Amino acid sequence: MNIRQGSLADVPRALEIWRAAVDATHGFLTPEDRVEIDRMVAEQFLPQADLWLAEDGEGRVLGFLVMEGDEIDALFVDPAVHGRGYGTALVEHALTLSPRATVEASEQASNALPFYEARGFVRIGRSETDPQGRPYPLVRLRYAGGSDRGSSDG
Repeated sequence: MNIRQGSLADVPRALEIWRAAVDATHGFLTPEDRVEIDRMVAEQFLPQADLWLAEDGEGRVLGFLVMEGDEIDALFVDPAVHGRGYGTALVEHALTLSPRATVEASEQASNALPFYEARGFVRIGRSETDPQGRPYPLVRLRYAGGSDRGSSDG
C-alpha cells in the first residue's frame, strides 16, 4: 500500500470511489439530495481538493483523503476493499499532517463513527444538520490518541 498526493488527473477515480462509497453507506440520503451532493462533489469539491490517495501494490487507487488545515474534510474507500486497511492508512497519513486532526462524521452512516472511534478519535460535538442545512446530523470528533488504530475494519 502506498499513500501519494493526487492531481487533477486523479479526480475521476476519486469521484468513482466517492460514489461507490456513498451508495454503500449513505442510504439515508434522499434521491434529490444525493443528486445535488454528487454535483457539488464532482464540479466543485474534488477538482479543487488537495487529494491524498491510497494505492494498492499495483498502483490502483482504492481510497482518498482530503485535508483542510486540521480537518479531515473527506475520507472515502472503495467499498470493494472496506476492511483491508486503506481507511486506516489514510487516517494515519492525516495524523502525520495534523496530529490533533478533527473530522465531522455522519451520524447516520453506520460505519463512520465506529471507524473513527476505533482509531482514537473522541466525540467533541454534534450538529443536527450538514453544512448546507440538510437534516443529516454530524458528529464532530478530535484525535485523542492512545487507541489501537489497527484493530477495526478500515
